[in-house]
Amino acid sequence: MKTIIGIRREDKNIWERRVPITPIHAKEIIQNNPIEILVQPSKIRIFTDSDYMREGIRVEEDLSPCSIIFAIKEIPLTFFKEGKAYFFFSHTIKGQPHNMPMLRKMVDLKCTLVDYEKIVNEKGQRVLFFGKQAGQAGMIDTLWAYAQRLLWEKQDNPFSKIKQTFQYRSLAEAEEVIKEVGNEIRTQGLPPSLTPFVCGFSGYGNVSQGAQEVFNLLPVEEILPSDLISLSRRKEYSSNKVYKVVFKEEHMVKTRSKEECFELQDYYKNPHKYEPIFEMYLPYLNILVNCIYWDERYPRFVTKRFLKSMWERNHSPRLKVIGDLSCDINGSIECTLKATEPDHPVFVYDPIKDEIKDGVEGRGIVIMAVDNLPAELPLESSVFFSTALKPLIPKIARANFSGSFSDLNLPEEIKRAVILFRGEFTPDYRYMENYIKNL
Repeated sequence: MKTIIGIRREDKNIWERRVPITPIHAKEIIQNNPIEILVQPSKIRIFTDSDYMREGIRVEEDLSPCSIIFAIKEIPLTFFKEGKAYFFFSHTIKGQPHNMPMLRKMVDLKCTLVDYEKIVNEKGQRVLFFGKQAGQAGMIDTLWAYAQRLLWEKQDNPFSKIKQTFQYRSLAEAEEVIKEVGNEIRTQGLPPSLTPFVCGFSGYGNVSQGAQEVFNLLPVEEILPSDLISLSRRKEYSSNKVYKVVFKEEHMVKTRSKEECFELQDYYKNPHKYEPIFEMYLPYLNILVNCIYWDERYPRFVTKRFLKSMWERNHSPRLKVIGDLSCDINGSIECTLKATEPDHPVFVYDPIKDEIKDGVEGRGIVIMAVDNLPAELPLESSVFFSTALKPLIPKIARANFSGSFSDLNLPEEIKRAVILFRGEFTPDYRYMENYIKNL
């Protein structure tokens, strides 16, 4: 007997064109397993209805025959059907208020919820993610924002050749343009007003690696944080290259006690014992790309107070743009006051007035804060994600979602990601019951 699984079309916004399973991978799955796949039609998806039909996949509006349904983003309340299993990024584990009605609906309908974000291997590393693509798209958008700010300041610059990520047909097309910019820097150099050109990266995970991959298409020399301050004072820096500095936690905080030294696991467990020191580097950066994980337990690394003092000392500081790829509102970058969309990706934060204004014009610092960056690279994101998801599909299809959770025959890395099982919170997620008590 075949298991019928469904792929829901994405409709959260016009930018969401990704798919969890590509047509060619869907074809391989149904050819090699007792599985049938139904795909909802979509007019905006990166892979068209015809792409799926060409591979022998049925395109159907009605997914009610499917016992298991895959999506990318959050699902509307009206879509859920009683007793079915849903796999998607639910954004519920922190009690995100806007998604609690969705979670309540799934409980009421006795649904099973598996969150991709919580599928981790034995080392605790995520199996399904878009971090690399978020970094790639975010770096392109940040370089574009930097160029636009300089043009508003009437400074010609080679970065002005770069377009916004969503305007390119592919990542490869964008990379070719950035290589051209790199060649111009290598041969003609940067204007003296921009040198030494330094881009700082806070964090070193998947997002940061994706961003650095794009930045490394330029003529890059990497320096240590300890060398950053002295770089601008030395005469041997080059205008024919750009400089990269990667900040780890040990560069961003110090222990409050002089008797103790920084220890990474201790910082994760006891962040209250540490205080931020990152802001001392900011005056020496042209661009900051923020890729670090943050929640409310940790200190802020760029505060409104510091930015105000920096602008009071220097009306035109070196730091022009912060690409906040982490995009935590009022988070590690305190002046990230809202998330933005790909077509309007930036705003200017005025540290003197504590106000924001869309675009790149006006006093202050440009903030790039698109909160769904992988959607700007829908092809690369979909292929990357589908490649990781494909080997898990047969294991998921074989699982018995009608029995008890203890007998659910899923691989452990997937079973750990089951938040709801037939409408009940699983042991690791019972804390979430408090989030929906009053709904």
